[in-house]
Formats: sequence, structure tokens, C-alpha cells
Amino acid sequence: MFRNLLTTIASGAILCSGLLSAVPTDGSNTQALHPFMDVAYIPEGSDLSTIRFEKVRAVLVPAKIRYSTDASYCAGLGFRDPGGSAFCPSAAIESSVPAYEVTYSFDAPPMASDETAGRRFTFQVFLRPDDLTPKARKALSDRKPNRANIAEYFAVSTYRQSVRRAVIDESQSSFCDGSFVDGNWTHNSANCVDKIAYKTIAAPSGFITVRIDPVSSRPALEAVATPSLSR
Repeated sequence: MFRNLLTTIASGAILCSGLLSAVPTDGSNTQALHPFMDVAYIPEGSDLSTIRFEKVRAVLVPAKIRYSTDASYCAGLGFRDPGGSAFCPSAAIESSVPAYEVTYSFDAPPMASDETAGRRFTFQVFLRPDDLTPKARKALSDRKPNRANIAEYFAVSTYRQSVRRAVIDESQSSFCDGSFVDGNWTHNSANCVDKIAYKTIAAPSGFITVRIDPVSSRPALEAVATPSLSR
């Protein structure tokens, strides 16, 4: 069941496909990735009050991808397989870098494709090891780290971005009179033509941005986690 809902990166292969824009066309067969992400996107309608820290673990994430192409195979691919092939070109991880994978869970309306109507989902962000304080890294290295204590080393913030959308400008548009005939809208006059004008507006995005910051990047929170000594 796909429970991670657009934000989970479950493997290196998925991570690579999500962070690559395209196969390079400048003759290079190696492409650098941007493996670190401190934001995730969850659907509107999610219950933000239910966002909960789950776990953090040290992982290796791909930093460079190398492509290899069999020219003769790819040249005839259009005749053999019009739909394309995963082997033209092929991709392999050339190098990886260490990162911390931080997982959170949250409640949201069930997905239409989920027969079990599950409401709990997860998302991950990937942080640089240096983003965490030495105290946080030491806590993570404990044999049995306390989840509640570890959660205090991360701060969650949410916001909803605006996106630009084209909509019908009612004041500048005119529509012909008509009626439905056999399920189709039919103009009363065959010579009438709808005049439709559009305008661009700013509207809320369909997703909520969730940002995960190590406490050290927020002075106020760092002061709470590590009280200052009075002189």
C-alpha cells in the first residue's frame, strides 16, 4: 500500500528520479543531484495538529548518477518499443553522501485508491549531518535513543504557498444562450460564438509545505533546548 502520499522517498532509485530534472545533453554522462531536502508536501485537508515525529536514521543518499547508453540499441528502440525502455540510457549511482532521514507521520483524508481507507501517512526529509548539533548526534548514537528526547532536536513549521492560476474573467466574457440537448450544451443560435477571456489570479496551493529544521538553526528554540548560563 502506498502510504507515504507523494512525499516519501523510499529508495535510492526513487530519490534519484525525483531529484533529476533530465538526462544531461551536453555530452556529459554524469549528473550531480541535490539529495538534501528539509521540506515535504502534504495534501490540503491534512490535520496539522497530528504531525508527529517518528524516527531518524543515518542513511546514504545518491549524490551523482552516471548514465551509459548503448547507441546501437537505442537507435532501433523506436522500431522495437515505441513506448521507450528503462535501459536507454541506463543509470547507476556513482557516489553517495551521508544524511539523516527524518520521518514524521500525520492524519489526512483517505486516498481514493486505498481500499482500507487508511488515514495515517508519513513523509521524510533528508538533512546534512552537520545540520545537527553534536549533542543531537550523540543522542542519536545511543543504543536505545528516546524518541521523545530526539524529537526535541527538530522544529516543525507549516505554510501554504500561493500559485498563479488562469480563470475565466466573467466581466470580460460573454456566453451564448442555449440548453442541453442529449447531454450536450447547444446554442440557441448557430451563429452565436462564446467570447471567453481569462485572467491570472493567486490561489492557495493544493498542498501544504512542511519544513523540518534542526533546533540549532533557530536561536530561540536552541535556547530552550540548551538553557543559557546566568552570569
